[in-house]
Amino acid sequence: MKPYAELRKLNVNEHLEKKGNLSYLSWAWAVDYLLQEDATAWWEFEEPMLFGDSVMVRCKLHAFGKTIQMHLPVMDNRNNAVKNPDARKISDAMMRCLTKAIACYGIGLYVYAGEDLPSDVDPIDVDKLVEAIQQAPDMQSLKQAYYAAVELCKHNQDGLKLLEQAKDARKGELSA
Repeated sequence: MKPYAELRKLNVNEHLEKKGNLSYLSWAWAVDYLLQEDATAWWEFEEPMLFGDSVMVRCKLHAFGKTIQMHLPVMDNRNNAVKNPDARKISDAMMRCLTKAIACYGIGLYVYAGEDLPSDVDPIDVDKLVEAIQQAPDMQSLKQAYYAAVELCKHNQDGLKLLEQAKDARKGELSA
């Protein structure tokens, strides 16, 4: 069995899906990765907890010689708690909770990076940052615009890719 340091390096990108601006790993792929690394892994779901008219699901995952317990509210596609969720929504949340528990062993953990940031933070306008990079008049300005943009987008993998592409293109133009 691989240690956490190796499991966290597994690249699950080919199985990521998008919903809105969030990426996620389907529970089926997460379980596949897990069982390839620890065929003896097993999990159990605890009784859901009620919080007013919303529900929290809980999962215990036993793998790699230790147990990790995670919890997750039943949420809609905007990550808001669902009021009075039906069995289907609870079942879906349970499998997302299992996927989250698998990530705690390192498998796909990077997918969750930044998910716990406050939702009231103003969204980053990546297009404006790309435009600033594209309009940099010289290499020093390009460097400053790029590093400032990267700092603002450090939790947005797609945005970082766009910034990198814009930087490389502008660098090529300024070098010509």
